[in-house]
Amino acid sequence: MKKYTPDNIKNICIAGHSGRGKTTLAEAMLYTAKATDRLGRVADGNTVMDSDPESKKRQVTVQASVAPLEWLNKKINIIDTPGLFDFAEGLAEGMRAAGSALIVLQAGGDIDVGAEKAYKAASKTGNSIMFAITKCNSDNADFYKTYAAIQAKYGKNVCPVIVPHVEGGKVKSYVDLSVNKAYSYSNGKVSEAALPDDAEIESLKDGMNEAVASADDDLMMKFFDGEKFTDEEIYEGMKKGITEGTIMPVFACDGYNCEAIDLMLNAIANFGPSAADKVEGKNNVKCDENAPLAAICFKTVADPFVGKMSYFKVISGKITSDTPAYNFRTGESERMGKIITIRGSKQEDASCISAGDIGVVTKLSGVKTGDTICDEKNPVELPGVDFPKPCLSMAVEVAKKGEDEKAASGLRKLIEEDPSITFELNEETKESILSGLGEQHLDLIVSKLKNKFGVDVSLKVPKVPYRETITKKVEVQGRHKKQSGGHGQFGDVWIRFEPCDSDDLVFAEEVFGGSVPKNYFPAIEKGLRESTLRGLTAGYPVVGVKATLYDGSYHPVDSSDMAFKTAASLAFKKLADVAGPAILEPIGTLNAYMPDDNLGDIMGDVTKRRGRVLGMGPADEPGMQKLEAEVPMGEMGDFATVLRSVTQGRGSFDFTFVRYERAPENVAEKVRSDYEANKEEE
Repeated sequence: MKKYTPDNIKNICIAGHSGRGKTTLAEAMLYTAKATDRLGRVADGNTVMDSDPESKKRQVTVQASVAPLEWLNKKINIIDTPGLFDFAEGLAEGMRAAGSALIVLQAGGDIDVGAEKAYKAASKTGNSIMFAITKCNSDNADFYKTYAAIQAKYGKNVCPVIVPHVEGGKVKSYVDLSVNKAYSYSNGKVSEAALPDDAEIESLKDGMNEAVASADDDLMMKFFDGEKFTDEEIYEGMKKGITEGTIMPVFACDGYNCEAIDLMLNAIANFGPSAADKVEGKNNVKCDENAPLAAICFKTVADPFVGKMSYFKVISGKITSDTPAYNFRTGESERMGKIITIRGSKQEDASCISAGDIGVVTKLSGVKTGDTICDEKNPVELPGVDFPKPCLSMAVEVAKKGEDEKAASGLRKLIEEDPSITFELNEETKESILSGLGEQHLDLIVSKLKNKFGVDVSLKVPKVPYRETITKKVEVQGRHKKQSGGHGQFGDVWIRFEPCDSDDLVFAEEVFGGSVPKNYFPAIEKGLRESTLRGLTAGYPVVGVKATLYDGSYHPVDSSDMAFKTAASLAFKKLADVAGPAILEPIGTLNAYMPDDNLGDIMGDVTKRRGRVLGMGPADEPGMQKLEAEVPMGEMGDFATVLRSVTQGRGSFDFTFVRYERAPENVAEKVRSDYEANKEEE
């Protein structure tokens, strides 16, 4: 593929709801442009964009993939992204690399959640927005219903460009309103057709002209005067409007049958914003090949054969093998690796990645997703990738003993691929906790861990870090006496235990007359603190206890630090029987966001989880509500799944630990019984 200048490069993220035909549309674009010699099918597992094993197995896109094509002397890099919300990191990567978003909907459908999320993501990253209404020639398809839904939601900026002429429930031809021509498709062949005499199409043509007029004051005056626009005026108005966001074009097509794909490519090549039309970051970095290097790593792949692959979008300058990879984040440089271009699973060596283009550099050990590489003498930081935060956590168990480190090493590499994953060791519960965006996301991670790194793991619900405390003020004796050959062991303490407001044990002493020598106080305190770690009735750390040493006795020969430490631990053990032991559960603050219509259902669910609602009201986003509540952590296990199900993916939440509270007795009894059952198994 020849080298293109920034003004002739278009980077487009294909996004939308799962199952709407995004990958099929991408395949049709590649095939129509002769970038591939066959038309791949998702069901057959032979598409260019879903070439990875996990996508083939699931028959669904699980990661963003890149493929270039050439059309009308333009290079178009298409980035196909997942529609399932569990793989939303792919959408974040695609939007960061693109200059425009092609949001895919199905003819006859309404605006679905995936389209809404894609629109928000594109708006947030400053990408121009286009719509493709595909499957127009399927049974029960209705382009005009879906177009009306888009216009109703997003307003007058929505502009029809390619529309179908339908007779008898089937598309007879597609009309390109920008050139006022119609085309028919049959058996893979396209031919120009007569313009239909269709009032609805004429009305859409008026809508397009009005949208074009809105891009320029002179064009608006001409529109009001009833004058027709020239082809050049339509071209300039569309390009300016789409680039600036005042026009959002809509293209009718059928990806499965490759109908009107060429017309859509024409529009993208002619009107879509080029890499040169965009300015990046707070430094206003312009896309200029002759400027100092500035490139963003928007995606990382841990390839078991090639090694680490860093996907870059070059904003200015160019990446060559001689270019030092200076990392703005670390302040360090490393040698540039091998440079390649990607089309699905196919890789081709490249001499450089020029300004505006997308490519891959291998084996950059110090670069991670979101990093900027730049000229060391002209350092600049580009905006990173806005990844979603993980919301579902599970404990990881390896199938074979001794493979914990192997699993951890594999997961660290997968986190390089997908920063929406977190993995950490919970020091308290001694569990390795894996967090992701949902059940399917975690299942994908487990599958990749096995297939890429040869480690079998299973997932289970994590332990809740409960605490224990006492509810009564008591005085107890701990006496340790043991006689054997030589010196014996003797330690005797009287300790007053009482509840207090503390996250730890509070130790004090009121010993008079030297009944317990001061030099044994540290050993006594140590014995008590070690005992708090073992718990009273359920094995959890004990908090909120004040222990005051007030009396005891010692032996001048047999007493020792160890003897008094043991005596203190014996005193502590008695608390389980006399001090009213209680279980404390962690409580967190929940901030949940959902559409207005779902507030009642989510509030009811939170109440069932023993949550206390603190407040509610409109969220920052129109049509959304915010619910604030305090909920026991142990009740939050499947909240992410329920919220997604109830809100059809529109909801989100964050949950932050705030304090411990005494658990209800039924919860406490279950915690204790689970502890005893686990002890028996061990």
